This record gives sequence, C-alpha cells and structure tokens, in this order.
Amino acid sequence: MTPFGSASLVMIGERISPGYKSVRALIDASDVAGLVEVARKQADSAADYLDVHLGQRGAVDQPFVEQVVRGLQAAGIRTPLCFDFAEQKSLECCLRAYDPALAGGARPLINSVTEPRWELMALTKVAPCKIILMCSERLEGGSAKSNRTGAEIAATARRCATRAVAEYGLQMDDLYIDVSVRALIADTEGMTRNVLEAVRLIREDRELAGIHIMGAITNIGQQMPPKAADGSDLKLGLESAFLTIAVPWGLDALMGTPWRGYQPLPEDSHVMTVFRQFLEQSGTNALRAVRRFYRA
Repeated sequence: MTPFGSASLVMIGERISPGYKSVRALIDASDVAGLVEVARKQADSAADYLDVHLGQRGAVDQPFVEQVVRGLQAAGIRTPLCFDFAEQKSLECCLRAYDPALAGGARPLINSVTEPRWELMALTKVAPCKIILMCSERLEGGSAKSNRTGAEIAATARRCATRAVAEYGLQMDDLYIDVSVRALIADTEGMTRNVLEAVRLIREDRELAGIHIMGAITNIGQQMPPKAADGSDLKLGLESAFLTIAVPWGLDALMGTPWRGYQPLPEDSHVMTVFRQFLEQSGTNALRAVRRFYRA
C-alpha cells in the first residue's frame, strides 16, 4: 500500500510499458531479464500489483507474453500481476501462464473491461481474477458512447459492477472502477472536474459498497513542462493535487510509479491553488488556467 496523508492507496505499478523508452527497448529485444529488474524495483517500492503492458508486440506475440509472465514469477517476483492487453487471446495466455501460488495466492488483475466489450468478462471463467472496469464509455443503442459527465461515469460503473457481481459471482472488492484521468493540457470540456465528481458519486452509492476506485494518475501531466512557476516538480504536483481532492472523496487505488512520492498538497501551494482555479473553467479559459501552472 502507498501512504497518502492518513489514507493508504492500492498501488498498481505502471513501469512495464512501452510508454517508457527504456522499457520499449527491452520489449523489442526480448530482454525478459531486463523486464524482471523493472518489476523488482517496483516490487521493492511496495507496489501492490505490477501492470504488464507489452504494446503492439503483446497483441500479436502470445509466446512472448507467456515468456514474460512466467519469467517474472520464476525470477521471484511475488507481487501479483495486472494484465494490460486489449486482445482477449493475450489475456487468456496471461491467465494460463500466471501461477497464484507464486504470488501468495493472490489473483491477477485484468486491465480492463468496458461495457461495450463485455465479452471480456468470460476471462473470469479461464482462471480466477479481479477486474478493472473502465467507465469512460457506455453501451447505448448497440454502440459505444463516450461518457462526458460524472453522472454518466457513475451510472456506467453501477451497471457494470452490479452485473459482474450478479452474472460472474464476483465481490465488490474484486472490482476496480477506472474513472479515466485525462491530460489537463487538452481538457477544455471540464472532464477532470467530471471525473472527480464521478469518484464522489461512486463512493456514495450504497450498492457499490466495497468497490475500488482508481485512475492512471500520470496521465494528468502529459505534455506539461517539468517545472511549475514556483520551481517545483509540476507533474508530481499535478498528480498530488488530483489525489488531494480525489482521495478524501473515495479514490483508493491508482496506477502510477511506486517511488514517486505522492503526498497531499497544502491549499496555499502554487499548483494546488491553480488546480482548483482550473477546475472552475472550461474552453479557452481552461487553457489560460493551464498556463498559470508554469508561467509566473
């Protein structure tokens, strides 16, 4: 668990991903030993799960997927794994390769199921697992529709979670609602504000008692400069500002970097002040507010 003020958050380590250039090179080179070291550093930093995302190679090379899963566990990585693939075949391969006994009996996480791709819930029949439900879109009239409001995200979360419990015998504690944290630099429609509202609505829903609420926290600072106007680490500040609001409202898990050092921000800090101002804006006013983070 990762401490955050008086709270503790479930940490899903994000670093086994081609989004990091060094890891992409390891994937391209089939360097499983190198991936083990990436995993070990996160495990040693108290990650609760390790996300395994192998990019395009993971979509088409199931033998390599199996090699990675088995290689991580054979190397003594005892942290349970989170399988991050869009392709059902790759996810099935992961579940068959994963040995719960080598993770203290812990089931893996599947990242992720959406309402428009509900057929992925059949993976729970392949092997026992927990599920991340991504609620950024819903099924409406036979088509996928983007959720724009907190109420739409929360309603999708309720439908998916109660259906998973009723149809697949899962418990609320087996489910993680991904509210889909977005990049601030492109948020002209108030989606960050709506995502925070969704966190509150989901946590207040008595039918969803015990469910986990999470977000991929590093998304929020994408394409932002490294330093805020006051000289502080801007991306870490933005991640911490989001958590400062979201955790008291009910967010209890995140996908991030285990050694990042997230902590609540004081209300008078520069990034926290501007973040609250940003949440009140939309359109071009939101873009102007974003510039205040890094321009004095």
